[in-house]
Amino acid sequence: MTIHSTHPFAEDPSRHDPARRFRARLGGAVTLWAAGALEGPREERAVGLTVSSVMLALGDEPTVLGLIDPDSDLADRLAVGTPYVVSLLQWRHRDLAEVFAGLAPSPGGPFATGAWTATAAGPVPDGVRIWLAAEVRDLRPVGWSLLVEGVVREVTVGEDAPDGADGVASDDAPLLHRRGRYERPGGAR
Repeated sequence: MTIHSTHPFAEDPSRHDPARRFRARLGGAVTLWAAGALEGPREERAVGLTVSSVMLALGDEPTVLGLIDPDSDLADRLAVGTPYVVSLLQWRHRDLAEVFAGLAPSPGGPFATGAWTATAAGPVPDGVRIWLAAEVRDLRPVGWSLLVEGVVREVTVGEDAPDGADGVASDDAPLLHRRGRYERPGGAR
């Protein structure tokens, strides 16, 4: 075995597409999109995906927009009229975010990680205080992604947790993603 001082498979960032490098610096809150049931026939079982390219447009019918991987199980499940949930993840959910991004193992499948609350639109991780239920209005390819446009049907916004007494954000702080890393507000990792 050889020990390297750097990651042996790391790609030189200067070789990345400039638009990709720009996008990485935008950052965003990490959400978990899920559809389906925790139990039941295989074709109705829950699927999910970690998503940070999300926007909410306000109006008479609020609309949630998200860019998802067109090759994901979630993309295969979604069709016009499909209900789904968008959960706003917290710092303590970073391992769960990795599982649903396909970057960490989860024996028994991704929904075997953690505890879940079933809703009519899909499963929500236990302890998540901020989530919404939506219904797919439109799906269309945009660049290398699938743009999901959903009509918001229900919103749950619990109380925000206070920062820790030492000024460092608590495990209840929002989970942010910027330049390939998870962060807490204020840049703490």
